[in-house]
Amino acid sequence: MTDYTKRASSLHQQHVYRNGPRITAVETLIPDDRFPGYVMLRLHTDATVDGEPVIGHGETYYIPHAVASMIHDWMARRLLGSDATAIESHWRFFYDRCTAFGVRGTEMRAISAMDVALWDILGQLTKLPIYKLLGGAVRDAIPVYNSSGGPSYGLLPKDAIDRQGWPGHGDLGKDGPLEDNWKSVNKPAELAEELLSLGYKCMKVWPFDRIYQEHGGHRVPWNDLIAAIKPLEKIREKVGMAIEISIDGHGFFSLPAAIRIAQALRDIKPMWLEDVIKPDSADTIAEFRDKAGVPIAVSEMLVSRDDYRQILVGRGADYIMADPTWVGGISETKRTAEFAQVFNVPTLMHDCTGPLTLLSGVHVTAAVPNVCYQESVRAHISTLYPHFIDEPPKIENGHIALPTRPGIGVKFLPELFTPEHAGYRISRL
Repeated sequence: MTDYTKRASSLHQQHVYRNGPRITAVETLIPDDRFPGYVMLRLHTDATVDGEPVIGHGETYYIPHAVASMIHDWMARRLLGSDATAIESHWRFFYDRCTAFGVRGTEMRAISAMDVALWDILGQLTKLPIYKLLGGAVRDAIPVYNSSGGPSYGLLPKDAIDRQGWPGHGDLGKDGPLEDNWKSVNKPAELAEELLSLGYKCMKVWPFDRIYQEHGGHRVPWNDLIAAIKPLEKIREKVGMAIEISIDGHGFFSLPAAIRIAQALRDIKPMWLEDVIKPDSADTIAEFRDKAGVPIAVSEMLVSRDDYRQILVGRGADYIMADPTWVGGISETKRTAEFAQVFNVPTLMHDCTGPLTLLSGVHVTAAVPNVCYQESVRAHISTLYPHFIDEPPKIENGHIALPTRPGIGVKFLPELFTPEHAGYRISRL
């Protein structure tokens, strides 16, 4: 019998190799041809359930080649041969070791993908959806809002020099089905009516990206600001307060510009302003909230509990927003939401990337009373997710039903993971 404890980094870490089920392979895929910022992770185990192999699924987004290298060149040294159910032990080990050289960038995204995959394994082994392992349901269905990405959001034309693009520099899109970003500018009232007819009670728009791209983030000319707000006024004129409007600023603006934007939006009565100000300083964010006069959400761009602690202690947010595959997976997302609950500050789940990010947020939202909304991009659900998973989630009357399948609730299409794909990589025990 193989003594796997010899793989341990120290005597203290031998516990993670004493038992199974064991991780036998680590597999990643970067689908450059479909979604170039995306990295998909599968953790294979030696376990089976009802004759089917147990494989955990995880993901993250941004700088995918760095994340894949982090997983294979560094994290696989511990994962291979280890107990796949030692979720907290793996999380803490990687986080502690990463503090030696940063932890908040590539490292945390890699930890996030791993953590989601490990929870998926545990759910499959127990034949339970993850939210039941997190403490069980606190609601019957998950309320979602629609974020105004279109089918091409996150993509660029195949002949573009840079296929991946830059955060916040997405294409406005064009007129057509599910082109919600384009509609939010050019047909905002019609978009609001359409979303209301589908049961959505909240929509998120990005009206100030073009101001940043033209002028930078330090000044916002009044004429441009007035023009950017016109579509929001049309929504209010058409449907009144029947739908909530939230605003995403993609972290572009410094304090004076952010204050001007917030002041101009007061009559719109947004549900929240999100990342209108750069997330560099907790003190400045708190000053912004004090002067804004509208609710402030902070921030998918934060990637540690201490970031959120500074915001919460400094009274910088009316809402906390977390992205499960950036902040540390399901484990850290749940801890962050529960921490915010101490301050009576509700949590929002971010998703504008892959399907497992959405579903990770759904499981946390199902189990944590403090979470009030899950972001979704209906264009991604309809046009992108079917290329990656076997059962895209369904939104009915503005809600996603609680998952019923074990684990995360979906599987990556296995035919995608092929050595012939340029973005494929595998490490074996």
